[in-house]
Amino acid sequence: MKILFLPKEFPHSRIVGGPIIIYNRIKYLSQKHEVHLLSFIREEQRQFLPSLERFCKRIELFPFPKRRGILRNIFDFIFLKKPNYFLMTYSNFFLNKVAEMAKEEHYDCIISEYSMMAQYIYNNRGIPSETKKIMSVHECYTIARRKLMRAKGFSREGIKAFLYYVKLVGYEFKMYESADLVLTLTYEGKEELLRYNPRLKVKVVPHGVDVDYFNLEERKPEKNSIMFLGNFGHLPNVDGIIYFCKVILPMIRKKIPDAKLYIVGQNPNQEIKDFDEKDKVIVTGFVDSVKPYFDLSMISIVPVRLGGGFRGKALEAMSCGLPLVSTDLGAEGIHGKDGEHFLIADKPEDFAEKVYQVLTDKDLYQKLSVNGRKLMEDEYSWQKGVEKLENILEKLTAE
Repeated sequence: MKILFLPKEFPHSRIVGGPIIIYNRIKYLSQKHEVHLLSFIREEQRQFLPSLERFCKRIELFPFPKRRGILRNIFDFIFLKKPNYFLMTYSNFFLNKVAEMAKEEHYDCIISEYSMMAQYIYNNRGIPSETKKIMSVHECYTIARRKLMRAKGFSREGIKAFLYYVKLVGYEFKMYESADLVLTLTYEGKEELLRYNPRLKVKVVPHGVDVDYFNLEERKPEKNSIMFLGNFGHLPNVDGIIYFCKVILPMIRKKIPDAKLYIVGQNPNQEIKDFDEKDKVIVTGFVDSVKPYFDLSMISIVPVRLGGGFRGKALEAMSCGLPLVSTDLGAEGIHGKDGEHFLIADKPEDFAEKVYQVLTDKDLYQKLSVNGRKLMEDEYSWQKGVEKLENILEKLTAE
C-alpha cells in the first residue's frame, strides 16, 4: 500500500503525548508499505526530522498557520460554517497540497490523525475517488467540549466550551460520515461516536508502547516519588495536574510529608510552573527523554477529569513497572482490572488514599508493578497495534 499521513503535530521520535502513536504507526507500517508525510512543523522541531526520514519516502512540511486575533475569531464564529476550533489550524495552502500530492502519488489511503486534520480530506475534491479517506479520531472535539461544559458549568471556561460546541456539533459528525472509515483508540470512544451517529463506519486501533525501550532495567526510584507526564498544550492535562496539586497532594502530604512530585512535559503554563518547589515539586518542561523520570519515580498518576481517548503515558509507566493510580477516565481503553493491574479512584480523597497505599504497601506495589508490565508485554506492544491497523487498511483498500 501507499499511505499518506496528515498529523496535527510533527510526529518525531522524542515527542510526548498522543502524537507518539503516529510516529510508531509510520515506523512500523514503513517496513512493508510506502509511507508519505504531509505535516505542519515548528522550527525547533526540525532537529528531529532525521528520526522520520528513514521511514518516509516523501516528506512535505509547512509552518503552522498564524494565530487568529479576537476580532477575526468573532467574525469567523458569526459568518463561517467551519468551527473556530478547526480554523486554528486551517491553511488553504495545506488543503491544496493534499490534493496535489493525492493526484501525483495515487495513494491507496490517506489517514488524517486527530479530527482537526480531517478537514483537509473532508470535501476535498482534489483527492481521487479511489483513494480511501480515513479519519483517526484521538479525541472527538464535540464530545470533549460537552464534557467540559458539564464540568465547568457557567464559568468562563464552560461558556467558551459551549460556544465551541455550538459550531462543532453539526460540522464534525458530517465530516466523520464522509469518511470511508473512522478510527478510535478505545471501544468507549467508538460507542460515544455511534451514539451521536449510528451510521458511522468505526474501527478501534488502540494506543501502544515500546516495551523494549520502556523497561525495568535502569529503575532506581526515589523514596515516595510521584510522576505526572503530559503535554500541557492539552487542556485535560493542565486541568488534571492543577487539580492534583491543589486538592489531592495536600491530602497525601498529611500522611507522607516528604512525598515528591515530578511534573514532566512540554509547555507548562505559569500556574503549573508556580507549583515548582525545591525537592518537593519539580516542573521539568520539555525533556529529551521521559524514560529517566519513569526510572526515578515510584508511581505514576493520571488524575484527568476531562477529554477522552487513550493516555499513552499510562502504558509507558506500566511498561516501566510503575504502579498506576488513575481516574476511570485516565485509564480508559486499558483492558486491565482495578486492583490487579492499576488502581482507580475518581474522588479526591480516594485518589490520595490509593497513592498512600501504593507507596506504603510493598506487596501491593510489587503486584501492580509485575501485573502492569506483563499486561503491556501481552497486549500493548506497538507491533501488535500496528498489525491490527495494517489488516484494517488492507481490507478497506481491497474493497
